Amino acid sequence: MDSPRAVTARTDVVVIGGGQAGLAAGYYLRRTGLDFVILDAQDAPGGAWRHMWDSLRLFSPAEHSSLPGRPMPPQPGRTYPDASHVIGYLKEYEERYGLPVHRPVRVLGVHRDGDDLRVETDSGRRWARSVISATGTWWRPLIPAVRGREIYRGRQLHTVGYRDPGEFTGRSVTVVGAGNSAAQIAADLAGHAELTWVTRHPPRFLADDVDGRALFAAATARRRALDAGEPDPGGVAALGDIVATPPVRAARNKGLLRPVAMFDRLEADGPVWADGTRVRADAVIWCTGFRPALGHLAPLGLRRSGGLIPTDGTRSVEEPRLHLLGYGDWTGPASATLIGVGLPARDAVRRIAALVRTGGR
Repeated sequence: MDSPRAVTARTDVVVIGGGQAGLAAGYYLRRTGLDFVILDAQDAPGGAWRHMWDSLRLFSPAEHSSLPGRPMPPQPGRTYPDASHVIGYLKEYEERYGLPVHRPVRVLGVHRDGDDLRVETDSGRRWARSVISATGTWWRPLIPAVRGREIYRGRQLHTVGYRDPGEFTGRSVTVVGAGNSAAQIAADLAGHAELTWVTRHPPRFLADDVDGRALFAAATARRRALDAGEPDPGGVAALGDIVATPPVRAARNKGLLRPVAMFDRLEADGPVWADGTRVRADAVIWCTGFRPALGHLAPLGLRRSGGLIPTDGTRSVEEPRLHLLGYGDWTGPASATLIGVGLPARDAVRRIAALVRTGGR
C-alpha cells in the first residue's frame, strides 16, 4: 500500500516492521478478525532482504524457507535461493493475504497512554490495544571498539554496506568475523581481492550436509529442553557457526579461506598483530553482527542489562501490551529466520487476541 496521509486513529494492533516477522504476524492477525495495521519504514516490500549483498544465498532450500501458510516456490536453477527471490516471495505473500501494510511510515516512538499504547509516526498518531515490534537488527550494525579505527586511512564498511566483489578487484581487503556473513563475503571476495580473513576464534564450519532445516530443529529442541527444565543441549551453537553453502564450500575446498587470528590494532595502512606482523588493507569489512533495532521503544523504558527487554516468550514482562518478534532466540527459537518466525508469531497473536478480547484483564 501507499503511505497514508497524516492519521489519528485507533486500532486493535499495530505491527511495526513489514519484513518477514511483521508479515508472519499479519498472517495470524488476519485469521483472528482483529483490526490491525503494519507500518513499514521501507518504500517497497522485502524488508532487510532488499539491502543484502548480491551473492547472498539462503541456508536452506526454498521449501524449508517459508512463512506460515504459503510455501516459497523454488528458484529456477538454484537449490538455495538468493535475496531477489526472497524479496519477490515476500511481496507476493503480503499481496496474497491482503495484509494492510502502510509504507513508508517511520515510527518515532511508542508511549503508554491510558489503556492503549500510542504510536507516534512521521505520518500521524495511532493508538493500539497491543503493539508488535518486528524491526529486526539489520538497521543497527555493530562494529567493535578496536584500537586505531580512527587513524586507519582505508575504507571501513560493515556487512550492511557490502554489495559485490567488483569494487574490490585487485585491492587488499581484510574481512573480520567468524560467522556466516563473514564466510560468505570472504568466499565472494576470494579470487577477486587480496583477502585476509580475521577471526577471534577458529571458525567452526557445520558439516556439509547441515543447512537451515537442521539449525531450526536444533534451536527448537534447545528451547523445549530449557522450558522443561532439562539440561541445555547446546542448540545451534553445539553444531558450529558457519553453514557451508555451496560458494563457501567451494572456496574453502580450494584453500581460498585461510583464517588468521584477530589483529591487535589498526594503523594508518592496515591491521597490526601483537607480534608486529602487518598487513596492508585498502578496506576493512566488519562482519561483526548487529544489535536489535529498538530505539522506537525507548519511551517505554523497558531495556535492562545488555540493552534487551525482558520477555516471557515474545511478550514484554513489564509491558504485556508489547510483543517483540523476529530478533533471534531471545524472542523465539530461530525467530530471525523465515522458517523460524512462524511459531512465535502464532503464539504472540494468540496472546494478543486474548488480551484484546478480555479488555486487558
